[in-house]
Amino acid sequence: MKRRQKASPFVPTEIHVATVKDDAGALGILSIHTTEGLLDIALDRQAAEAIINAIGSIRAKLAEV
Repeated sequence: MKRRQKASPFVPTEIHVATVKDDAGALGILSIHTTEGLLDIALDRQAAEAIINAIGSIRAKLAEV
């Protein structure tokens, strides 16, 4: 397997949040405007908790720098 060059991360320029609800339940919508375009992510409660945990890990590592 050949190693590929890793793509640069998207740089957020704006972040918006919203919720939508239907008969199946509610979802959170995280809209991140980046230098490359718009990234919309639909999150249920479990996915939102995972994002919160990931951000907590990032914060802890940034505090060490």
